[in-house]
Amino acid sequence: MLKYRFFVFLSLLIISASALAQLPDFTSMVKEKGDAVVNISTTQKAVDLTKHLDGHNLPEGVPPQMEELFRHFFKQPGRGFEPRDAKSLGSGFIISQDGYVLTNHHVVKDADEIIVKLKDRRQLIAKLIGSDERTDIALLKVEAQNLPVVSKGSSKQLQVGEWVLAIGSPFGFEQSVTAGIVSAKGRSLPRGNYVPFIQTDVAINPGNSGGPLFNMNGEVIGVNSQIYSRSGGYMGLSFAIPIDVAMNVVEQLKTKGAVSRGWLGVQIQDVTRELAESFNMDKPYGALVSRVITDSPSEKAGFQIGDVIVEFDGNEIHTSGELPPIVGITPIGEKIKVKVIRQGKKKTIKVVIGLLADESTLASSIEPKKEINQLAIVVTTLTTEQAKKSNLTKQGVLVQSLGQGPALNAGIQQGDIILRIQNNVVRDVTDFDRIVTSLPLNQSIAILIQRGGDPIFLALKIDK
Repeated sequence: MLKYRFFVFLSLLIISASALAQLPDFTSMVKEKGDAVVNISTTQKAVDLTKHLDGHNLPEGVPPQMEELFRHFFKQPGRGFEPRDAKSLGSGFIISQDGYVLTNHHVVKDADEIIVKLKDRRQLIAKLIGSDERTDIALLKVEAQNLPVVSKGSSKQLQVGEWVLAIGSPFGFEQSVTAGIVSAKGRSLPRGNYVPFIQTDVAINPGNSGGPLFNMNGEVIGVNSQIYSRSGGYMGLSFAIPIDVAMNVVEQLKTKGAVSRGWLGVQIQDVTRELAESFNMDKPYGALVSRVITDSPSEKAGFQIGDVIVEFDGNEIHTSGELPPIVGITPIGEKIKVKVIRQGKKKTIKVVIGLLADESTLASSIEPKKEINQLAIVVTTLTTEQAKKSNLTKQGVLVQSLGQGPALNAGIQQGDIILRIQNNVVRDVTDFDRIVTSLPLNQSIAILIQRGGDPIFLALKIDK
């Protein structure tokens, strides 16, 4: 029995030693690459509110009888709004020996002064060369020579499950090292349409922003940018900007001081299983076109609402989130082949990529009533004024109310404007009733609606 226990103990010891031997050792990488990682602090000059009080400009809402008390309180030494500079901390890394530093846009946004602190304790005043809010990338320049630099890799070669390491200044603790694995690639986040984020489980906290994400070869493959958190701290979900995206932005900031992006001019959404069935697709994939913008490259090329974009310039599109980053890095004026599925058949469209400008939002309006139908919804034809307010060309019916039925189950809401049903344009209530009457039973049916200014495809099914 004793021999058996000893054998088991020895086996466990060997297994533990073997497992330990397989764990990565980051010590040499940190020694070699840590010198190029910097701490970034910014200062934003505060406004002295007491000067505004001297000018008799009180905050709105102060009653007349309280004005003198208000002035007296805030003029007392040590009381009220004393002017204080706003400060923030972040991270960055040196990409050239002559002093170019890469960090996040949000780290240096609105800063009056930017200070870069090196690992050797030198503090250098940085100049902002350029900043891009859409990718959250900023390029700085400090006056120095022969600085240590990072080695740049390629995020395209990165594999899910691969070990990665981050160095930064979380909460101001400089040169902090954390490690983990790549959890996913190509993540699409709100307000990050032009960045296919790298998701990791590396511990990233406030202050890590702008710092490098290394692979096991000691190459930077990402710029730490965001965390998902309900508490303000690390919760196991961290997101980095791929270095390929970041360096494309850097080159444009260096040469032009601003970033230009390709523009297709469509609004898109994911294809659900039900929508795929309604479009006669074998499986749900691609980017479904829910809107073609007037005078855009897509309209000029002949794109249609209901097209499903499955390939762009040789790149397969699996989800709608994959399309914007690819379009964004496409050179302006380049002619691109785009494959779409239209009414169940594949079609190739050639489109000349335009320049992305500031996006505008659609306005919508909602008004009363009439007519009922077999979907258990009450609709009314849009008036000319309603169509104009919604940026529509006098088409569509307005959903006034819903009862229990297929439309409600599909997610249609009061105030939605129904534009198309199964590729049939709905111009008025007469069109709507005619189309709905002929809809098949027990099949997925695609309906294009406009809600809050945005077009959205929904799928419904009419049961027997």
